[in-house]
Amino acid sequence: MSGFDVREAITRAHHEEWARVVALLTRRFGDLDIAEEAAAEAFATAVERWSVDGVPPNTAAWLTTTANRKAIDRIRRESKRDEKQREARMVHGAGPREPPGAIDDDRLRLIFTCCHPALAVESRLALTLRMVGGLTVPEIARAFLVTESAMGQRITRAKAKIKAAHIPYRVPATEDLPARVTGVLAVLFLVFNEGYLATSPDTDPVRHDLTAEAIRLARLIRDLLPDDGEVAGLLALMLLIEARRPARVSASGELVPLAEQDRGAWDATLIAEGHRLVRERLAAAAAGVAPGRYQILAAINAVHTSARDIRDTDWSQVLALYDQLVRVDPSPTIALNRAIAVAEVDGPDVALAAVDRLGNALAGYHAYHATRAELLRRTGHGRQARAAYDRAIELAGNTAETAYLTRRRDQLG
Repeated sequence: MSGFDVREAITRAHHEEWARVVALLTRRFGDLDIAEEAAAEAFATAVERWSVDGVPPNTAAWLTTTANRKAIDRIRRESKRDEKQREARMVHGAGPREPPGAIDDDRLRLIFTCCHPALAVESRLALTLRMVGGLTVPEIARAFLVTESAMGQRITRAKAKIKAAHIPYRVPATEDLPARVTGVLAVLFLVFNEGYLATSPDTDPVRHDLTAEAIRLARLIRDLLPDDGEVAGLLALMLLIEARRPARVSASGELVPLAEQDRGAWDATLIAEGHRLVRERLAAAAAGVAPGRYQILAAINAVHTSARDIRDTDWSQVLALYDQLVRVDPSPTIALNRAIAVAEVDGPDVALAAVDRLGNALAGYHAYHATRAELLRRTGHGRQARAAYDRAIELAGNTAETAYLTRRRDQLG
């Protein structure tokens, strides 16, 4: 097997097995630091050994066994006094007791631990991206627009607080789930977004492993809370976005915008499931249950995926849904997305004025400059559009998006 094949195997194993290995180690040893470091050491050992011995037939078992040994070695080095107690726990596989009826899934336990309300929201997101998503500290720092050192410290403090506060590694009891699920949904959406449009130039522009994991965990949470509208809304939103993945990147590695995508390549099965969930939530809204953020976003995506051609899109309905969403979530990013619908309903000049008002809040956000560049282009301001494209390219980390923006800029001459 060539060196390239080994690297590909390790990359694939990291995408597919990182969260599983970390979750299993956390359940066994009850320590996030030990789990993370042992998992990292196991993958580092794989880089050395697989190049010599070849890729093992069962990479998951190899990584889990190696990581377990690394964890045991560390415990023996650091805590001789507790060695017998620790080893007895390892042998008997002791773990935390689950509440009655809880789903037996190690990764779900891990995400609820990382999303515990004792942690700040930013820490929950960062810790879950690291421990569950397997993103590196630089990748997470890019997602949060902070320095690597600040992000490293944030993750370290979060793990230390979990240990100091004895936060349990388990799925919460049924009566505690509603209060805990909001933070989990926010984390899942961020994990999904990182897969949908990766922030790092050093990875695949679209990471199906992350989107698939976010959807899998969303399905598990829906099993726990089948009547929660926002859980259903987030799952529908993810499915409708994921359905477009086969058409989102061209053969040359360039991002394909919604208007130019081959809609025949969209996943009809995922769209049908997403539409069914949206219809269920619309029925609940008709009965007087106000929809939340994810439900409205899912409805917007349902409108997009219902159109056979971009020209068939019901932009008035999209704008009406954004008007509803702004009342629920008056954030600058929602206002930016609303402006795209405004451009189709009221014209690009009106939309450009709305986007320009967001400049102070979104100056460091590449999508702000990319949207502004497109609107300036449509209104005939070529020189200003080029400058906006330059800024968007400078801020964008995704290689496919950068390629698309570069082509659009260069078309201006």
